[in-house]
Amino acid sequence: MSSSSGIQIPSRLPLLCTHDGVLLPGSTMRISVDTARNMQLVKSRLLKGTSLKSTIIGVIPNTRDPEHDSDELPALHSIGTAGLAVQVVGSNWPKPHYTLLITGLCRFRVTQLLKETPFLVAEVEQLDKLEQYTDGDQGDGELGELSQRFYQAAVQLVGMLDMSVPVVAKLRRLLDSLPKETLPDVLASMIRTSNKEKLQVLDAVDLEERFKKALPLLTRQIEGLKLLQKTRKLRPGDDKRVLAIRKGGVFPGRQFLVEDEGEDEDGDDMALLEKKVKAAAMPEAALHVCLKELRRLKKMPQSMPEYVLTRNYLEMMVELPWSKSTTDCLDIRAAQILLDNDHYAMEKLKRRVLEYLAVRQLKSSLKGPILCFVGPPGVGKTSVGRSIARTLGREFHRIALGGVCDQSDIRGHRRTYVGSMPGRVINGLKTVGVNNPVFLLDEVDKLGKSMQGDPAAALLEVLDPEQNHSFTDHYLNVPFDLSQVLFIATANTTATIPPALLDRMEVHQVPGYTQEEKVEIAHRHLIPHQLEQHGLTPQQLQIPQDTTQDIISKYTREAGVRSLERKIGAICRAVAVKVAEGRKISRAESPTEQHAEKTTESKEEDSGIAAPPEMPIVIDHIALKDILGPPIFEMEVSERLTLPGVAIGLAWTPMGGEIMFVEASRMEGEGQLTLTGQLGDVMKESAHLAISWLRSNAKTYHLTNGNDLLEGTDIHLHFPAGAVTKDGPSAGVTIVTCLASLLSGRLVRSDVGMTGEITLRGLVLPVGGIKDKVLAAHRANLKRIIIPKRNEKDLEEIPAHVRADLDFVFASTLDEVLNAAFDGGFPSAVNHPQVVSKL
Repeated sequence: MSSSSGIQIPSRLPLLCTHDGVLLPGSTMRISVDTARNMQLVKSRLLKGTSLKSTIIGVIPNTRDPEHDSDELPALHSIGTAGLAVQVVGSNWPKPHYTLLITGLCRFRVTQLLKETPFLVAEVEQLDKLEQYTDGDQGDGELGELSQRFYQAAVQLVGMLDMSVPVVAKLRRLLDSLPKETLPDVLASMIRTSNKEKLQVLDAVDLEERFKKALPLLTRQIEGLKLLQKTRKLRPGDDKRVLAIRKGGVFPGRQFLVEDEGEDEDGDDMALLEKKVKAAAMPEAALHVCLKELRRLKKMPQSMPEYVLTRNYLEMMVELPWSKSTTDCLDIRAAQILLDNDHYAMEKLKRRVLEYLAVRQLKSSLKGPILCFVGPPGVGKTSVGRSIARTLGREFHRIALGGVCDQSDIRGHRRTYVGSMPGRVINGLKTVGVNNPVFLLDEVDKLGKSMQGDPAAALLEVLDPEQNHSFTDHYLNVPFDLSQVLFIATANTTATIPPALLDRMEVHQVPGYTQEEKVEIAHRHLIPHQLEQHGLTPQQLQIPQDTTQDIISKYTREAGVRSLERKIGAICRAVAVKVAEGRKISRAESPTEQHAEKTTESKEEDSGIAAPPEMPIVIDHIALKDILGPPIFEMEVSERLTLPGVAIGLAWTPMGGEIMFVEASRMEGEGQLTLTGQLGDVMKESAHLAISWLRSNAKTYHLTNGNDLLEGTDIHLHFPAGAVTKDGPSAGVTIVTCLASLLSGRLVRSDVGMTGEITLRGLVLPVGGIKDKVLAAHRANLKRIIIPKRNEKDLEEIPAHVRADLDFVFASTLDEVLNAAFDGGFPSAVNHPQVVSKL
């Protein structure tokens, strides 16, 4: 920085008074500007100037305390540094201010102050005129010796640093290329010195004096580093990284400071993180990505926002169970005992688990099956999934999918977004800590869809055995093997599950329980659990099986056992009140009063205090009515079939099977058919099919005297429970039977329920949900069930004791349905011969 290199500063310079430090020629520093004079200088000179000359300003160190600064002009330091404003950045937070990046050019002396407002302007004299040192004259005499000693000390200092750092290597090259007369200013701005010491270097206009002022500072820095190396236990390979780099120095934004304890701890964390990455046993692709991110993290300042994101990403990758797994318990006999103890019935599900265990014994590398349990609420789909995990000896994790409408919940967010995080699958693996848990995807039929994507489509990769060995979460962006995870999905219905997703799962129907199964479940599981929850013992409360049957038939009507458990809980609470009152009365009795029994009895009678109840408290029919109130469900089947035009159908709902009444009435009119009860399109078409078949066969069954069946007559068909939407083809035979009863004036048998789809030719087609429908009929005490003949195979799923209580009629035509639904049959005028195909 000499005049020989072409630097000539203007004779008049605007002055910037700074508290932040001392700017030396050859160094670059950031200066915060917030005082009125300095702000005005930036606005008028730097922001509005258009020439290079307007960017040169004088920087004067201000020795006054900035906390007590005022508008009065302070006593100016006589020597300052002319600097070039490289960058100006403005901000309004926390108060209006500017930040300047200034590079020092040369020294100047203030000869006369020309202007004080709105900012300082002074007449200056350039001091650094170094032509006499650029021709080699500095090699002779004391100055040459000083410069050589200073150069050797600077080389020694740089040699103690890590030459692998690019800034250090560049500084070493600059020591050889820079003129030696510039070294005192350059090194004094880099090493750790106080502002007072830098001010002494700035005031040393004579070059020899400047070397003498800066050399002790450089020597002190070297001695400090030597002492630090002796007293500090350095890690192998870190012997030379004793200095850290921060902003300020010979290049814009660089300065060397001795590394402090916090940075050393950060180095320890980096080494520990690198050790964890190498010990995580990741696949080659994931390890390559982690090491690349780790190298980026080491070069990244902690103040960068991306530092935290990268650190969190690496910690997530380290915590994932890439190769950690649990050992399966493959004892089939023990698994059978455990499943039987946890759950009553559910034979198909238990058999499927035992099959998996058997195959695992024969082949250790079996992929995890993907099961889907479909059934009404309360039948134990979720709890059986937990029992399967315990049977296999695996970790269990439940993912609730009800209402999820963002695919990022499954696949995760990309790391470019703020607040990004992995999806629920990867988070679940991190939680359980193994790569072969049992994942329960609860309520998979209640997934939503929105502008954020379709989560059901995102599940296609998760639940596909041919794809999930390389599942790629958006956050991880590397494949993860899900093939060892045992996925169990639960749903109430398959109607709302997309076909592509349903095709990837092994569907198992979980039907509702029979009354006998519910009684057994109540006494094996529900009653002991509720007694424990309410602090009671079997010696205090007993619920006989007859009472349990009354609760099931009169107070609950469901496929599962949740309402049954709630009713048992209500009984336990009522008994707990009695037990607590009995204890209070027994504690209130004083030992001194026990001899006066007659007096005490008379007082109790007068006060109305009851004696403690006798244990155990047995719940009979009377106590049941007192606790739960009058029965909610009555067996009203026979009472509702006292008039022609009523029939009982069997319906399937996601909540289980239900019986459904169909009512019809006729009146004078114009031959119109009215349908009410919130019916769907399919059920409306079934009603039109039924009326068309009856009109075409009215003469055959003596329903008319030759005229049209609907001539002068309107028919109203109603399905009670009008607030409930109804749809499906299985009500066809019920509608035909109801209309036949209305038009013939005959009563349908009160113990008959029926289901089946009809055609225009009078055929009965098969329907679904037979087991749930039959169980609903059994709960309603129906005795005869009419089902399509092609559904006869479905009766194998129904328990034997239920089949023994019911009389099944397998119908292939509507004629057979009508004959079975009416007492004495439903005779026709013409007996159609059986047509046998000869094709």
